[in-house]
Amino acid sequence: MTSESALRRREQLRDFLRTRRAGLAPGDVGLPASTRRRTPGLRREEVAVLAGVGVSWYTWLEQGRDITVSVEVLDAVARALLLNDTERAYLYLLAGLNPPPVAALPRSEITAEIRQLIDAWDQRPAVLRDRYWNVLAFNDTARTVFGYDGTPSNCLITYFTSPRYRAMAEVWEAAASAVVAAYRADAAHAPADPQFHRVVQDLGATSPEFARLWERHEVGVPAQAVNALRHPEAGELFFDATTLTVADHPEWSLVLYNPKPGTETAVRLERLQHIRLAAPA
Repeated sequence: MTSESALRRREQLRDFLRTRRAGLAPGDVGLPASTRRRTPGLRREEVAVLAGVGVSWYTWLEQGRDITVSVEVLDAVARALLLNDTERAYLYLLAGLNPPPVAALPRSEITAEIRQLIDAWDQRPAVLRDRYWNVLAFNDTARTVFGYDGTPSNCLITYFTSPRYRAMAEVWEAAASAVVAAYRADAAHAPADPQFHRVVQDLGATSPEFARLWERHEVGVPAQAVNALRHPEAGELFFDATTLTVADHPEWSLVLYNPKPGTETAVRLERLQHIRLAAPA
């Protein structure tokens, strides 16, 4: 980081801490109210006491001085200022530290807006998955293409166990290591999360190929070559996929699939839709 960018970061840290402190009243943090205050908000001394740090040290932090800070102290300051998770992560960045891992949130309902977006993808597959790659929602085209039947599904497990993927042996083998590397990269954000470990253990017990690839400790991002399968009615399908993070649910990812140019996928998808529409209800 250049000296100019470091200076700018410390200036932002100064302004952020000052505004958070000014936005709190003594009663907000359990302190007795006082009418003899020249400025609104908490005093620096009060924040320092609440955080369990020295007044001078907190003053230097708020002034944006070039001092060493620890995760424990930043967390204490965040608690004292009643910062939410987003503000806490921002504080870490301004202090020059990596943001804390995002905690797993309780399963919440899929909003109507997300549901509409998935359905609006219409003639192409769209899948919403959580941080563990569990499938949360999908549109009708994804149901038809991937064979989802409403039972719990996990994208990683499906890739290693679904006959639709395994039927294209050469493509599958070429992409399998990239799939595992992408999952390891996601799991690294929460190394102590038992659910990641559970997925790995369960799949490793049933798939020797996965167990072997997992032991290689490769880390990467999803590869475009991953998205190929053989549908029992439509034949070979190839997709380019774009993975988007849902802003107000950062532990959710929306995967949008597009027919890969230069293949017959678009035509075969259209034909598959006609077959489904013509089938008896």
